[in-house]
Amino acid sequence: MHIELVTIGDELLLGFTIDTNGAWLARELAQHGITIARRTSVGDGAGEIADGVRGALERTGAVITTGGLGPTSDDLTKPAIAQLFGRAMREDPDVVESLHQRWKSLGRTGEIPRSNLQQAQIPEGAGILANNHGTAPGIWLEDDRGRWVAMLPGVPREMRGMFTEALLPRILARRVGEPTVVRSHTIRTTGIAESALSDRIRNVAGLDLEGLALAYLPGWEGVDLRLTSRGTSDEDAVTRLARVADRLRPAAGAYAYGDGNTDLAAAVLAALRGAGKRIAVAESCTGGMLGARLTAIPGSSDVLLGGIIAYHNDVKVAALGVRPETLAAHGAVSEETAREMAAGARRALGAEVGVSITGIAGPDGGTPEKPVGTVCIAADVDGVVKSFRAIMIGDRQEVRQRSAQSALSLVRRVLNGTA
Repeated sequence: MHIELVTIGDELLLGFTIDTNGAWLARELAQHGITIARRTSVGDGAGEIADGVRGALERTGAVITTGGLGPTSDDLTKPAIAQLFGRAMREDPDVVESLHQRWKSLGRTGEIPRSNLQQAQIPEGAGILANNHGTAPGIWLEDDRGRWVAMLPGVPREMRGMFTEALLPRILARRVGEPTVVRSHTIRTTGIAESALSDRIRNVAGLDLEGLALAYLPGWEGVDLRLTSRGTSDEDAVTRLARVADRLRPAAGAYAYGDGNTDLAAAVLAALRGAGKRIAVAESCTGGMLGARLTAIPGSSDVLLGGIIAYHNDVKVAALGVRPETLAAHGAVSEETAREMAAGARRALGAEVGVSITGIAGPDGGTPEKPVGTVCIAADVDGVVKSFRAIMIGDRQEVRQRSAQSALSLVRRVLNGTA
């Protein structure tokens, strides 16, 4: 089965909102062997919506739309597509009743706004996709040629729930032939360039990918290796993906820190627990980003004691014990300062591990000797300190993100003896 996605909203075209709905739907459908033939984003205008859906219907005959089902004047998805199918709009009494019930369940008093009742306008002959997560009902509209459009709300939480509960069973029921899947397995790496990682894998003698596709996906977190299986049974895909991943992982070596959606912060916390150690952080240019990464993981309080944001040099001296002569001789952005910050955090908070970041995130503040993106990171484990200096690429936000990821990577590698 091939399906097209049409995501609707001026905010998508203006760049104010990222189309996460399309990406999520593509991943979910792929697990059931359903191919997304094309993804299109269109504005809120009725003509734009009709043009986008018309073309998709002509190509595949199966379309999912998201957005434009709300109660306001710019929500034109239903009438635009109804007109495309030659259907009139009518008020559905069951939807009216469900809207009233939901209004009351939310503790609202008074009459439901007339604009909300607009959501009860349904194309003639359409099926209702129940929305247990919001007010906008989904719509299933099909013509006498078997071509169909499924209209889902644009709010991600509502869209995902409706897709899983109401739309996916309909789609699977229309599938013919032996079911196949598209499945992927991701190995996550950090601290190694995409080209260097490719060379390591290319040099593995006799590496057999068993027909799986291998993609290199670089980002601020590192480089993900993604293996993909298409057109086989779920059991066969899972088995081959696991087998080939086991062959690839040694090539990535110490740079590999997990699989799937593993967060490096979670891997570091697990390593700390395994070693029976607690951690303290000292941050300058990242301004608490490293601490936020760690505290975002549930249960981190058992090994994370706390952190110090030492943005000003006076705080580095007073709170972390960085020596004024170190700052005078080497500057705030130096391995020497980073090492003393890490040691100071460990001592100040009574941890076995201290980690620090100091750098120039930009967009200004750089010099020929220390350009924007220069970052120094150190980890102190029981008094043994490792440090390095790097030039992080990207804008201010990306420099900070890469720095926090690199600090986590250093802690992990010190703990496992690969630093």
